[in-house]
Amino acid sequence: MRGTRANSLTSHVPCSVNLPTHSRTPVLIVHGGAWAIPPEMAEDHQRGVARALATGYAILEKGGTATDAVEAAVTILEDDPTFDAGRGSFLTSEGRVQLDALLMDGNTLRAGGVACVERLRNPIQAARLVLDKSPHIYFVGPGAEAFAHQHGMPLIDNSELVLDRERTRLKEAQERLAAGQPDQTFSGPLAQDDKSPETAHPHQGDRPAAKVALGSSPGNRGTEGAGGFNPRKTSQEDSGALAPELPNLDSHDTVGAVALDANGHLAAGTSTGGTLNKAPGRVGDSSLIGCGCYADNHSAAVSLTGWGEPIMKLVLGKWATDRVAAGVTPELAAQQAISYLFTRLGGHGGIILLGPDGQFGLSHNTPGMAWGIATKEGQSTGLSI
Repeated sequence: MRGTRANSLTSHVPCSVNLPTHSRTPVLIVHGGAWAIPPEMAEDHQRGVARALATGYAILEKGGTATDAVEAAVTILEDDPTFDAGRGSFLTSEGRVQLDALLMDGNTLRAGGVACVERLRNPIQAARLVLDKSPHIYFVGPGAEAFAHQHGMPLIDNSELVLDRERTRLKEAQERLAAGQPDQTFSGPLAQDDKSPETAHPHQGDRPAAKVALGSSPGNRGTEGAGGFNPRKTSQEDSGALAPELPNLDSHDTVGAVALDANGHLAAGTSTGGTLNKAPGRVGDSSLIGCGCYADNHSAAVSLTGWGEPIMKLVLGKWATDRVAAGVTPELAAQQAISYLFTRLGGHGGIILLGPDGQFGLSHNTPGMAWGIATKEGQSTGLSI
């Protein structure tokens, strides 16, 4: 089944809504990864982000915190094998799943992160325990698992996270390497510092256009779902076939969420299973503060997706939120961040960015990005912008 997307805005000018300073209209935005989503996987991606939205926004509607909503939404995405987070994640070169996650509270700047965990079903929940229960911010490997277990999380066998689908992918990737097709991700020149076939966007010239959605919350009523968002389309018309003619498109990517609650507090969370055939112990951007995730009531909340090494080098999450703090709209800051990712390091990925006034921006320079937005006006999802 072909995926759907919201209709495009006819104006390039973002619509803004000034919300009262004493309260805010809750907003939840999620992503399920930016990459070349094949048409046959479109329905699963859209359904997955819709479930995450429904779960997280129900918490916000009842007066729950942004942190609670983000944790709940990301948990849903981790449990969905469509995405590269939790069960069904990519395998390391040794055939195991290693998971990373970060959760950050924009009100207090408290954060909790875990990396390289193998025996936890939901790393975002372990990150929440670190945020709430520890004077530290970051735990890795067996230490992270022990901490989570001490605070009530059950330990599982790593095999419960591994799918046969991923064993096949790993075998094929390792066969390509053995056949003399090396991975140049970490050693290639500009425009090859990227995840190649999964996230790379075929383009002409030196710079692919960043696809960007201009939006604010609430007020833009779209025609998709119950309304609430109507992104501006700046790329080719959507044909439903989101993946270009590239090899090895059988992939998936990082998940994340950002939220604004009724008290005006922001939160952000990002979770990932990393990259295919990665070296055991490799940590990407997703669980690093200011790289793949960040939240501060004084600037914005952000979650990124894509190839982690370029994002880490640019500390891109903090880069984007600093621009919002300096007065740049989240819409424009999102576009600038993805453009900077490519022009500086040739990187590809996507971003969701939410300001404390409810304005937001989404952008990506990959063929597709699964996204969803929920406001009091309703819920919208899409597979590209």
